[in-house]
Amino acid sequence: MTPEGVWHIVLLKVKKLENLRSIRRSTWAPLAAEPRNARARELPVFQVDPSWPKIPNNWVLGEVSSVSVDAQDHVWMLQRPRTLRPAQKSQAAPPVLEFDAAGNFIKAWGGSGDGYEWPLNEHGIFLDYKGNVWIGGNDKSDNQLLKFTQDGKFILQIGHSGQSKGNKDTNNLSRPADAFVYPKTNEVFVADGYGNRRVIVFDADTGVFKRMWGAFGNQPVDIDPNQAAEQPARGSADPAAIHPHDPKDDLGSQQFNLVHAARVSNDGLVYVSDRGNKRVQVFTIDGKFLKQVFIGRDCETPKCGNGQTTASTAFSPDPQQQFLYVADRSEGRILVLERKTLEILYSFGKLSQAPGDFNILHHMSIDSKGNLYTTEVNDNFTAGECCRRIQKFVFKGMSPAPVN
Repeated sequence: MTPEGVWHIVLLKVKKLENLRSIRRSTWAPLAAEPRNARARELPVFQVDPSWPKIPNNWVLGEVSSVSVDAQDHVWMLQRPRTLRPAQKSQAAPPVLEFDAAGNFIKAWGGSGDGYEWPLNEHGIFLDYKGNVWIGGNDKSDNQLLKFTQDGKFILQIGHSGQSKGNKDTNNLSRPADAFVYPKTNEVFVADGYGNRRVIVFDADTGVFKRMWGAFGNQPVDIDPNQAAEQPARGSADPAAIHPHDPKDDLGSQQFNLVHAARVSNDGLVYVSDRGNKRVQVFTIDGKFLKQVFIGRDCETPKCGNGQTTASTAFSPDPQQQFLYVADRSEGRILVLERKTLEILYSFGKLSQAPGDFNILHHMSIDSKGNLYTTEVNDNFTAGECCRRIQKFVFKGMSPAPVN
């Protein structure tokens, strides 16, 4: 064979090989990659159960302020009997109610008793890993956090009613919104946010103070009433810049503005719902600031409720807690985020009184099967509006992201 013939055969083989590579790139590679992309886009989806729960004894609920789920997937509700209309007072349910996962009533208790100061306006409930029940309130005099057994036996009180001396006071709280016990350190993280502007940490057994911090890990400072009308310092790192953010300020306020929840993930990160500043901030358990995400930053009163958004968070129940759920108070929705990156993936719900929607969305919790539970605190007496309710959103599995 001549040299020209040999080169002709080589060129044909090279061309054939290039064609095969082209086919693999254009056909085989996408087919292999498509399932991976599809799986990456699959997200948790939910369906409301409008029949949940079964309220016994013709009881009537006041504002349903908070919910927590225990290790047996029993759901604990905290509601406010004092918010009922006078004609309904005789039908008031007790403040604390327990239900099983099917919505069947288990027991109820709560209210004033010997040895402790029950809050005047019930706000937050949490069931810790030992089965204890933590309760706080947000009346102006509610400067305490209570701990009970599941049968309502008093165990511990941190702080005392009407005794708060501000953000530097480590013996008392000021209208605490939420509590969360982190099992690995046996510490209770308190969202001390209606009166103070801090996360404060105590030993969960003794109530001994451990540490505290404000937004960005700054020292929390008290509000100066003489400066209440001043504008915030844009981009300032000064802890005295305590006012809500300027819309043009990428950082937001250097102080918390109503710390409404504080939840700790399995990997030891603290997710703080800074409701008035419309953001979730993330810290180490020692208070080192890591990152933040804004939720509904354009939400402004009066067109958007009270202009506040991030009311609560919950983690998906998988070991990695892949998803972070954020309750958006004024926009009436739950957002689903990638927990580690804080990327917003999608949301569900809207402002409405219908089942599955929300009217003043407040606190939120999740059970071991991934079912979400939410509470609402509508207090419009004159309009007679819903919603003073708890809702269950049944986890229906993973699905491609819905289109909002």
